[in-house]
Amino acid sequence: MKVFEEIGGYFQLMERVFSKPERPRIYWHQLVLEIEKLGLRSIGIVAVISVFMGGIITLQLTYNMSNPLMPTYIIGLGNRDTLILEFSCTVLSLMLAGKVGSNIASEIGSMRVTEQIDSLELMGVNSASFLILPKTIAVLFISPILFVFSVFCGIIGGLIAGPVSGVVTIADYMGGIKTSFVPFFVTFSIIKTMVFGFLIATVPAYMGYYVQGGALEVGRASTRSVVSTSILILFFDLILTQLLFK
Repeated sequence: MKVFEEIGGYFQLMERVFSKPERPRIYWHQLVLEIEKLGLRSIGIVAVISVFMGGIITLQLTYNMSNPLMPTYIIGLGNRDTLILEFSCTVLSLMLAGKVGSNIASEIGSMRVTEQIDSLELMGVNSASFLILPKTIAVLFISPILFVFSVFCGIIGGLIAGPVSGVVTIADYMGGIKTSFVPFFVTFSIIKTMVFGFLIATVPAYMGYYVQGGALEVGRASTRSVVSTSILILFFDLILTQLLFK
């Protein structure tokens, strides 16, 4: 079946990617460039989306839990846990799969169809490792940082939307943020974020590395990589939740 061929080809490529680099110094320079390109350029969109989502979650919690017997601090607590457990790791990773994943697939795919990868191979360079390894390490490095930044921005968004709309006071909201904090939730979400980051970097890279044809096929590979990565993120979200919360 084609799916098993794809899985086998993916693991064969990963074996080449994680082989010993020929010149580690060149890889270090490439890593710095990838962190700036794939990670730092995503900070703006992460901040905007997280602030708005934090505000939306706060308002929805308020309107759906409007019970005089329920303490108002539960709004801050619910916003915090929703951001930590699901939004800032899973939903944000789905967004990055579209932004970062498509970028990786199109970049490597363009190099394949313009025969730049073949030129690297002729020069004796392990093209898979040189092109994919720095991207993978960069995404793994920046993903937890974006997760923490997203949670912070989401809490700020709730802090703005709640008091401004009059649904909760600043004191009650901040009281909820500090109530019943479970450190394992952060550990759990960082583990998920790292796994999702690995998928975001390697699955689109595989799609782009083996693309055949021209510019049209590069675009199709980019779209296919986003769809495949998103499905895998949701699948591993389910698996990791079952494993880590038992």
